[in-house]
Amino acid sequence: MLAMASPCTAVTPSYTRMNSSLHMFRPPNCSLSRIPPKSSFTGKILQVPQNKVADIKSPRSSCSKLQIRCGGEIYIPEEHRELYEEIEKLGPIISQKTWYPKAADHENAKKTWYIVDATDKILGRLASTIAIHIRGKNLATFTPSVDMGAYVIVVNAEKVAVSGNKRTTKLYRRHSGRPGGLKVETFDHLQKRIPERIVEHAVRGMLPKGRLGRRLFTHLKVFKGPDHPHEAQKPEPLPIMDKRILIKK
Repeated sequence: MLAMASPCTAVTPSYTRMNSSLHMFRPPNCSLSRIPPKSSFTGKILQVPQNKVADIKSPRSSCSKLQIRCGGEIYIPEEHRELYEEIEKLGPIISQKTWYPKAADHENAKKTWYIVDATDKILGRLASTIAIHIRGKNLATFTPSVDMGAYVIVVNAEKVAVSGNKRTTKLYRRHSGRPGGLKVETFDHLQKRIPERIVEHAVRGMLPKGRLGRRLFTHLKVFKGPDHPHEAQKPEPLPIMDKRILIKK
């Protein structure tokens, strides 16, 4: 008979299989639980016969976090106390295999700047190409929830083209917020008034909706005419893979 403090008194030793590679002493009325990482040890250390405890090769094995709770105290075999002490030093096991970009991977100072001339280019095909590079989908490090893309400068926005009869049938609507404040105008009319808004409207619809999309939209710079104020960024020509982007005349 083994005498122990209450509530575990007059206990007959019995061995219960806790793990395929470990046998531990478990008195009655005691529950098996897991020890939290980086926590201190309390309670007595039970002496367990050597022939009843299997050797553990790795201190980071799955059974190294097992403990025995008896009342308010924790009982750990003396042979395995060093395993818990090493867990306290190393912390919890973290096996993160998926790569996720850090802050240094998407800094604005390291982003690439592109420039594209919108002359005689179809609006939809041009906007989709711009949206791909702003989002960073052309990169191997693309992450949907992170701003990994580049800046894109569009010049000669007033010369962008559309196919078919969209110059007169494509409509742009806006509302002032007051009753009867709906304004509708055609593509041809808006191109003469504010040509930059046509490209911005097309690209905005291809970006995510929400906080990330609003941030990505600031990477688009649209200008009327061939001049722009971003020469210091040394923009590169935008790579265009779509061979049907030019309008057929």
